[in-house]
Amino acid sequence: MDIPLWLQIIIQIGLIALNAVFACAEIAVIEAKGPKLDKLADDGNKRAKKLKRLSDNPAKFLATIQVAITLAGFLGSAFAAEGFSGMIVDALDGKVALSRAALNTLSVIVITIVLSFVTLVFGELVPKRIAMRKAESVALKLTGTIRFISVIFAPLVWLLTVSTNGVLRLLRINPHEEDEKMSEDDIRMLADAGSEKGVIDEETNEIIQNVFEFDDITVGEIATHRTELKVLYLEDSDEEWFRTVRDDVHTYYPVCDEDIDHIVGMLDEEVYLRLDDRSRENVMKQAVIAPHYVTQVMKTDALFREMKREHSNIAIVIDEYGGTYGLVTMNDLIQQIIGEFDTEETEADAVPSGDGYLIAGSAEREKIDELFDVETGTDSATVSGWVMEQLEKIPEEGDEVISEGVKLKVTKADDKRVLEVYVEKLPQDEEDAEEERESRKQRKAELKES
Repeated sequence: MDIPLWLQIIIQIGLIALNAVFACAEIAVIEAKGPKLDKLADDGNKRAKKLKRLSDNPAKFLATIQVAITLAGFLGSAFAAEGFSGMIVDALDGKVALSRAALNTLSVIVITIVLSFVTLVFGELVPKRIAMRKAESVALKLTGTIRFISVIFAPLVWLLTVSTNGVLRLLRINPHEEDEKMSEDDIRMLADAGSEKGVIDEETNEIIQNVFEFDDITVGEIATHRTELKVLYLEDSDEEWFRTVRDDVHTYYPVCDEDIDHIVGMLDEEVYLRLDDRSRENVMKQAVIAPHYVTQVMKTDALFREMKREHSNIAIVIDEYGGTYGLVTMNDLIQQIIGEFDTEETEADAVPSGDGYLIAGSAEREKIDELFDVETGTDSATVSGWVMEQLEKIPEEGDEVISEGVKLKVTKADDKRVLEVYVEKLPQDEEDAEEERESRKQRKAELKES
């Protein structure tokens, strides 16, 4: 019985549509696996639970899909070759110089090419692209259909699975062995790809890359070298220790005996500045901690774990000869992962305010000289150190300093240093009065000495 043309077209469209559904389901289920699906299943979503069962048994699922796609393609080719080729031969017979056998062969070739193109575009590529973009929603919607197909083709799928496993065993491959775990390079490539597509921002990608590089870096590569360290010597006076700690911005200072290769401890600046009694004996007891030594070739990830375990924030790095190579802090390790702290520009800036400037305590003292055309000649390197030198105490908010033709008011301070000051130029009459007061003080001092 001849099948009408319109019915054959409908059959082909239906088979291509089935192929599209199965191809879409194949990609969607594979792509939908992940934490979000697990959460939906845990929250009681029935479709998510069914989908999870499918994705947890990929061999059975893929076999079912492959059977369905193969049958749809086979039936489509059979109907097309049988139905359309006869129509083409009848239409061209007698009109071209070819026999019916030759026309039949050519018509089958043409039908195969056209059908393959239509099936690939509408039955494979387009559905798979849609599934890749909306994997979760597509997979959830097709769960019922896939389950139904799985039941129908269960016997055939079982036979195919057994046959496949047998062939794999002949090839000395364990069919039940877990898939190869994702490697470090795989994750890094995924992160790079996500960054290029805008799914992951550049900063996050940088952190991911830094995490994987963390165990390849040695402590010596990130340590502050000995030539850059500010050290305290036991032979120095208590006053020299105080000036060094006051004028610099380090958190820890190596305490050395003979030289930097003989470190006896690390002075904690915060504890030191809080002490009322800064005698050497009390400082060594209260503010100096025992040194923690690590080797120059130690990996940073191992040091990180060790410092966490021992609740240590700083370590002395020694070289292959046992001498001091440098220092490494917990902040150095953290910066290897999250990057440098970009704070220098903010700290050094002077912000105009009223008739003067708000200046960070960590800014260089010369900033005042530049802004107000004065000379604050002193050994202090920072604004905070200079203010502490003038006040001869730990500053508090509201403290004022008048010196060298400028007036400073401490606007922000903590329990160990000045964080911000307001600086303005003194009017000429106040400056003259200040110079007169300084002159009187100097004359009185000279009289006392004489």
